[in-house]
Amino acid sequence: MNLSASAKINLSLSIRRKRPDGFHEIESLMVPISLADTLTLEACDEPEACDEPGIAFTCSDATLPNDDSNLVVRAARRFFETTALTPAVRMHLAKAIPHGAGLGGGSSDAATTLTGLNELFGTLLAPEALHKIAAELGSDVPFFLARGAAVCKGRGEIVEPVPFSYQLPLLLIKPSFGVPTPWAYSRWRDSREIPGISYAPQTFPWGRLVNDLQRPVFEKHLFLPVIKRWLLQQPETAGALMSGSGSTCFAVLHDTADGPVLEARAREAFGEVWTCLCHTR
Repeated sequence: MNLSASAKINLSLSIRRKRPDGFHEIESLMVPISLADTLTLEACDEPEACDEPGIAFTCSDATLPNDDSNLVVRAARRFFETTALTPAVRMHLAKAIPHGAGLGGGSSDAATTLTGLNELFGTLLAPEALHKIAAELGSDVPFFLARGAAVCKGRGEIVEPVPFSYQLPLLLIKPSFGVPTPWAYSRWRDSREIPGISYAPQTFPWGRLVNDLQRPVFEKHLFLPVIKRWLLQQPETAGALMSGSGSTCFAVLHDTADGPVLEARAREAFGEVWTCLCHTR
């Protein structure tokens, strides 16, 4: 079974308050994009055919862990605990979504693991049961069970699907570093805006581009506001924003824009950065 695990961008991310449990109350419009990892699942004929304890996992990215600290392995383990099945599966993850990018790669991989194993083993876990496991794994994981645009509230686990018929062309740019999500949230309250950088919402027929985490992340990682400002100055760009907690910045392009030309110009301007032309789904 070969499954696609889509990345996401946050078209909006507003932080309401810090909660007593240490998380933050948010409201975010999240949409899946065409960039995706590929997860391959194969049931073992015998549990003994898989590595102990019956969950064999490999990944194309050798820098990622392959033990219980990986969300795919954790999702598989929780699936087998919930269903009381004997673990017996081989899993391979081919990564295309960069790590620490604010694109939800790990969360998407975990959600795809849950839905894929549910189908592979015919366990027919109800959506509510899958959602419960997903929320335990991480705040963004439930969103990827919806397989479409959604407004996410609470700490992210309250998912309200919304219609989103726009296929927005995008250019993603990520520098060599990532941004830890807990750190970004921890600095939100005391952070300040950088003079000369626009944090104002950008309004479009499909919604607003706004992200409250730009303030703490831009304050520390000065390369990111430079990328955003540069994107906004390009004639191909309709709007630009940082996704999630970063470190990816993205441009929403005009429908008539020549994306490859803009991508080449970005690489010339910024050197060794990861870029990707894609679109919302």
